Amino acid sequence: MTTDPRLAEAYDACGRVVRLRARNFWYGLRLTPEPRRSALYAIYAWMRLVDDLADEPDLEIDARRSGLVEFRSRTRAAFDGTVDGPEAVWRAFSDTVERYELTIEPFESMIDGQESDLVWSRCPDRTTLERFCWQVASTVGLICIRIWGVDAAAPGDPEIERMAADRGKALQLTNILRDLREDHERGRVYLPADELEAEGLSIEELLAWQDPARCRRFLDGQIEQAAAFYRRSSGLDDLISAECRATSWAMTEIYRGLLNRIARDPSRIVKERVRLGSMRKMSIAWRAKRLARSTAS
Repeated sequence: MTTDPRLAEAYDACGRVVRLRARNFWYGLRLTPEPRRSALYAIYAWMRLVDDLADEPDLEIDARRSGLVEFRSRTRAAFDGTVDGPEAVWRAFSDTVERYELTIEPFESMIDGQESDLVWSRCPDRTTLERFCWQVASTVGLICIRIWGVDAAAPGDPEIERMAADRGKALQLTNILRDLREDHERGRVYLPADELEAEGLSIEELLAWQDPARCRRFLDGQIEQAAAFYRRSSGLDDLISAECRATSWAMTEIYRGLLNRIARDPSRIVKERVRLGSMRKMSIAWRAKRLARSTAS
């Protein structure tokens, strides 16, 4: 991808971050052909840095907030071509920004989302939730389509960008359902409080599964909200460049599989972190590899 050994080393370091930390995303990202694969690794490594900074349990909120201010400054420097320091992630990130002519707005929005998450305790309504999903997930979709590229026969940018943003919301809403108990233990509730109240539930009653019929009805509604965004973005894979469709398909299929598993028994999310089994992931990976080979031929 690059003849600069220092830069190649930086991209390799980002790849190691993905292998260690990406979990579900790893199955899809590794199908992306080079040099786009390494670019996605650099983006993921940048996101891992900001996410870890915002969630650092050993730091007080003010220290984390100051860290995010510094992180924003370094991100802007990367876009200006003046980022400094020996860290591999920043070298690869800066190169990716330049190589793919990325715009800074999605990255600024992601940092905004992390700042709001510092003081997040409850979500008053769906408008607040969807704004947060836009900041931390729709932005990822918008960045990915810039790196993946768009099929020559695809319609104009607004429709592709709308689908990418909706796909991000679908994945984030799935995450929120999967991590419900875990987030609550960290003092965060992302489900809309007004929708809980309309069902006559508190988050504590939901987690205790005190009224199964009400709890099931409420979660069915939340699951449908996520499913609607999968449907709204269903044409996205056909619009991105052919060689990157397998990546998008695999990443989406894993998260859609999680949502389907939750839908079959919503009570599971109040007891455990729902996961896809290894065999299911292997099946998705195998089908994605076949798709990758067919689009490459």
